[in-house]
Amino acid sequence: MAGSTRTRKSSGGAGSTRRLVIVESPTKARKIASYLGSNFVVESSRGHIRDLPRGAADVPAKFKGQAWARLGVDVDHDFEPLYVVSADKKSLVTELKEALKDVDELYLATDGDREGEAIAWHLLETLKPKVPVRRMVFHEITESAIQAAAANPRDLDQDLVDAQETRRILDRLYGYEVSPVLWKKVMPKLSAGRVQSVATRLVVERERERMKFVSASYWDISAQMDAGADAAPRQFGARLVAVDGTRLATGRDFGSDGKLTGKADVVVLDEQQARAIAAGLENAPVKVASVEEKPYSRKPYAPFMTSTLQQEAGRKLRFSADRTMRTAQKLYENGYITYMRTDSTTLSETAINAARTQATDLYGAQYVSPQPRQYNRKVKNAQEAHEAIRPAGEVFRTPGQVAAELDADEFKLYEMIWQRTIASQMADARGNTTSVRIQGRAATGQEVTFAASGRTITFAGFLKAYVETVDAEAGGESDDAESRLPQLVKDQALTIAELSADGHTTSPPSRYTEPSLIKTMEELGIGRPSTYSSIISTIQDRGYVWKKGAALVPSWVAFAVVGLLEVHFGRLVDYDFTAALEDELDGIAAGRQQRTTWLSGFYFGGSVGPDGSIGRSGGLKKLVGTGVEDIDPREVNSIPLFSDAEGRTVVVRVGRFGPYLEREVDGAAQRANLPDDLPPDELTAEIAEKLFSTPQEGRSLGTDPVSGNEIVAKEGRFGPYVTEVLPEAAENGSSKKAPKPRTGSLFKSMSLDTVTLEDALKLLSLPRVVGKDPETGAEITAQNGRYGPYLKKGTDSRSLASEDQIFTVTLDEAVKIYAEPKKRGRSAAAAPPLRELGNDPVSGKPMVIKDGRFGPYVTDGEANASLRKTDSVETITDERAAELLAEKRAKGPVKKKAPAKKPAAKKPAAAKKAPAKSKS
Repeated sequence: MAGSTRTRKSSGGAGSTRRLVIVESPTKARKIASYLGSNFVVESSRGHIRDLPRGAADVPAKFKGQAWARLGVDVDHDFEPLYVVSADKKSLVTELKEALKDVDELYLATDGDREGEAIAWHLLETLKPKVPVRRMVFHEITESAIQAAAANPRDLDQDLVDAQETRRILDRLYGYEVSPVLWKKVMPKLSAGRVQSVATRLVVERERERMKFVSASYWDISAQMDAGADAAPRQFGARLVAVDGTRLATGRDFGSDGKLTGKADVVVLDEQQARAIAAGLENAPVKVASVEEKPYSRKPYAPFMTSTLQQEAGRKLRFSADRTMRTAQKLYENGYITYMRTDSTTLSETAINAARTQATDLYGAQYVSPQPRQYNRKVKNAQEAHEAIRPAGEVFRTPGQVAAELDADEFKLYEMIWQRTIASQMADARGNTTSVRIQGRAATGQEVTFAASGRTITFAGFLKAYVETVDAEAGGESDDAESRLPQLVKDQALTIAELSADGHTTSPPSRYTEPSLIKTMEELGIGRPSTYSSIISTIQDRGYVWKKGAALVPSWVAFAVVGLLEVHFGRLVDYDFTAALEDELDGIAAGRQQRTTWLSGFYFGGSVGPDGSIGRSGGLKKLVGTGVEDIDPREVNSIPLFSDAEGRTVVVRVGRFGPYLEREVDGAAQRANLPDDLPPDELTAEIAEKLFSTPQEGRSLGTDPVSGNEIVAKEGRFGPYVTEVLPEAAENGSSKKAPKPRTGSLFKSMSLDTVTLEDALKLLSLPRVVGKDPETGAEITAQNGRYGPYLKKGTDSRSLASEDQIFTVTLDEAVKIYAEPKKRGRSAAAAPPLRELGNDPVSGKPMVIKDGRFGPYVTDGEANASLRKTDSVETITDERAAELLAEKRAKGPVKKKAPAKKPAAKKPAAAKKAPAKSKS
C-alpha cells in the first residue's frame, strides 16, 4: 500500500497495544512512522476517500430515480448528503479495513483544520472500526511534536466536521443551481462558484475601471540642487511643488475621468508654462525655506500566515499561489516547517525562544527585541488558529544546514520563512526622515517652491534579516531604501545645477496580480486563505482569467458571466453578502449555528444572514428559479465598448465559438474576429477599425489562374488559412455532395497580412506528390498536418524537420527517410529549439522552447510543459518557464488507462448494504 509502514503484529504482552495511524499523504506517513515505535502502523488515505457524486454515473442505482440525485444532496430531508467512495479509492478502503483487523486502536492523524477533520470523519464513517478511535493532531512533523500528539489524542470535533460539510453542500447547491443558467444563456461548460464568481468579478471590475479611465496630463519641474563643495552629498534632487503659494497638481488630484477632483486648490501646469518657469529659473538664486527632521521607527513584520506567505512568495520569488502552496506542502510533510494552512500569526513560546536565540547568535544581542514579540492579529473570517508558518522544531535549522536536502523551490521558500520568523523577534529599525522646502523667484516674477525629502537608517534592526518586497504592479519604496540629503539649515543659499520640465500622465489602476488579489480578498473577507490558491487556479483553468506577465486579465466570457450575475443574481456576487456568508459558516464551526437550520434558510429562504441576504430574500432556489427565462442571451453576451467615428456602437459579442466584434453598417451586422491575446482595456477604437478592415469573409489575394476561382485568406477558429471561393452554381447546386472548396492552413512563418497569392496557391496544391517508392511502387506525398509537416506512404507517415521541406524534399531524400527506423515522440524530427532560456532551478539543466505536436512547450530534457494560451515564445521569462516545469512535475506522470477488464464469473449474491449517506 502507498505510504504503508505496516509491520507484523507484535506477540502481545503488557504495553504492546497496536495502533493504526492514518494520515493524508504517503510522504507524511513515511515521516511520521520514523518517529513512532514498532507498535504503530502508519497508512495514507491519499486525501479524501469519498465525496458527493461527480456526475450521474457516480450515483448508486438505489438513488438514481430520486429528484435530488443530481445534486447529491437530499434538500427535503435535512440536506442529507449522498457520499460515494471514489472509484480510485475503493481498493485503498479495502486495504485500510484489512489493516484494522490487526490493531487495537485507530488514530486519525489528518490535518487539524476543517478539511482534515472532515477527512478523519469520512474515514470513520467508511471504515466503521470496531476498535477505539482517537484524533491525533499536530502542527509540525518533528519527533517531539509527533510523540506528544500520540500521547495526547482527542475526540473528533463535530463542529468542525459540520462546518466543512456545510461548505461542501453550499458549494454544491450554488454550483449546480447557478451553472446551468450560464450554460443556457452564455455558453456550455461554464461554471459558477460561491467564491470563484466573486473573485472573477473583482478582476472584471478592475478591467472595467481601466477601460473607462481617462488619462490626464500635467507638468512639473525636477531640479538638481547644489549645496556647495563642503556638502555631502553635494547635489541632491528636488521637485517643484508650488507656484505663488498654490500647490502644483499631481496624479492623485485627478479622478478616473481625467478631471480635477475639486477637493483642493491646485494649479495645473501645461508644457508651455513649465518650460517658461524652468527657463526663468536659470541662474536664479534659491535658498532653504525650512528643514524638518523627524526620527522614525519601523516594527518587524508578523510571521507568515497562509495569505501573507502566498503574497510575499508571489512578489519576492515570482511564485504563483499554487506553486507556493505545493512547495510549502512538501516542506511541511518532510518536517521542515509548521502547518502551512493557518490564519494565525502567533508563535509558540518555544518558537519565540528559538528565533530570539538564533537572532542573537547571528546578529548580536543589540539586534534582538528587548521583550519577546507576540503577534495576535487575526484576519476577518479566520479559520481556526494553529500557529504561524515557521521553521519546524525547537531549534531552527538555518537555510545553509538544509540546502543539500531541498530542491531549488523548497530552499527559496524555506529561506524566506526562516528569515521572516527570525526577523519577527528582532529590534525595530530606526532612522531619520528629512523634509526640505526651497524657495526662489523666477525671472517671470513667479515665486516657486521646491521640495526634497531624505531618509536614512541609523539602526537596521530587523532589516538585517528580512525586507519585504514591494508589489511590482503597485509600485512603492522598500523599507530599506535610503535617500540621503546634505546637512542643510534655514536660509542657506543653494544653486540650481540642472533643471528639467517633465510631463506626466495619470495611469489607470493596476491590474490585479495573484498577490494583490489575495490581499484584496482577505481584506474583504471573501473565502478562506487556505482556498485562495485553488480559487485563483480555478478562474484561470475555466478561462475566466489569463495572465499577461504577472497581471491577471479577464476574458470577454468573464465579462458576460459577471454581467449576468450582477444584473440577475446580484446578491450571489455581492462582496458584503459573500463575506457575511463566511461569518455565518464560521458560526457553524464555533457551534453557534445549527447546520441544517442554516442550510434550509439559505436554500429555501428563512431568517438567516443580514437584511437583504439570500436567505431573507427567499433563498437560493427561488432566486435562481424565477425569471431565468426572461434573461435575454443576446443582451447578456453583448458588451458595449464605444462609438466609432460615425457614431455607430461597437460591441463585443460572446458567441458559442468565442468573442467577436460587431457593429451595424447600412442596416447589416459587420463582424470581426478578436485576437485571444488582446486585453479588453487595450481594445481601442483604432484597433477595432483595423480588425474590421480584415472582414470575416477574408482578404482577397487574387484569382487562381487555373480554376478561375477567387483565393482569400481568412482567420478561422483553428487559426489562419487560405481557401477558394467556389462559384454560386457549385455552392447552390442540386447535387447532394457539392464540391468543397480547397483549404490550406498558413505555415507558422506566414501571416494573414503578408501571405501572397503565390503562397496561397502553394498551400492549396498540397498534398504534393514526391514520387513513387522504387521498391513497392507506393505513392509518397508531402503534406502539412495538425502536428506539422510530414511524408505519407500508404498508412506509414514520417515527420519532416521543417515546413519548407514539403516543397523541396526529393524522392531520393524521401526514400532515405523511410529507410531509417521509424522514430516516435521526442526523437522524431530533431528540429532546432525555438528559443533558448536559462537553467531550470530544480534540475540545473538549460531550458529551451520547442515546437511539439500540440504547440510550443518548454523542456529541460527531463520534464516537458506546454506553454499556455497566454504565454508567448518570444516573451516568456525564465521564471515563467521554471514555473510551468514545476507545475508539470507536481502533477506527476500521466496515468495510462488500464485495459478493459473481462467480466468476472458471477458469484453468489451477497446481502446488499446501503451506501454510507451521511453521519447518523
